[in-house]
Amino acid sequence: MIDIKDFSFAYKTTHVFDNINLQFQKGAIYGLLGENGVGKTTLLKVISGLLRPTAGSCMVDDYTSFDRRPEFLQNIFLLPDEVPLPDSATPDSFFRDLAVFYPKHSSDELHRLSAELKVDPLRKFKEMSFGQQKKSLLACALALNTDYLLLDEPTNGLDIPSKADFRRILTERIGAEQTIIISTHQVKDVENLIDPIIILSSNSVLLNAPVEKITEKLYFEYGGQQRPDALYSEMMPGGYLNVLVNNGLGESQLNIEALFNAVLRNSAMVKNIFE
Repeated sequence: MIDIKDFSFAYKTTHVFDNINLQFQKGAIYGLLGENGVGKTTLLKVISGLLRPTAGSCMVDDYTSFDRRPEFLQNIFLLPDEVPLPDSATPDSFFRDLAVFYPKHSSDELHRLSAELKVDPLRKFKEMSFGQQKKSLLACALALNTDYLLLDEPTNGLDIPSKADFRRILTERIGAEQTIIISTHQVKDVENLIDPIIILSSNSVLLNAPVEKITEKLYFEYGGQQRPDALYSEMMPGGYLNVLVNNGLGESQLNIEALFNAVLRNSAMVKNIFE
């Protein structure tokens, strides 16, 4: 489990987080959502031990993340949005260099995932498009089989079919012991994949809830008229999509983009609803 308590972080005079608390349980794919610049990447770096909290603590299992003990590092992997790649490297050689540090790695899984993502692990990175590089790096990250996998903007550069392949591959891992955290501002790319959902704003956590609780508290109305009491309304073919407080309205289908906009525009009200 990842346990973040009374956590604050600042770059010199720029405050990023102020006294937040978060937990990430085993066996879930978390969505870490927020606009650019709210601290998603910073939080991943703190969890992986690359940055020290200004105040509070970040524990991963029984380890303080910033201590970066070998027993901790072999069970966590952060895949950044951009990775410097040697000109002569292939995904296969890149993976072999990493694998010595990760005892549960699987070369067979690397090649299986590469085939599913339609990339060649023996082809040099410099001969690939950005999207092919991204898919190859995702295959490497997944094949390390760490207990904790942190993915920063993993769908950047992927075309529509590749995004579908990415969602399918990660869906197969739901319910396993691995904890996956996906940080993104492209919320539509991870719809129907992430659960729980965490939405960040500057200095704070606006929402931290499983999908079941979100649809219990909020109602997503499709095709109706624009509602004056809606937390968020968006015109769509045939009417409006309204996000409403669910006062006995029943079950509805979560729309993650509408949820994101509703939370950003009515953060105080949403916090009250979920408290």
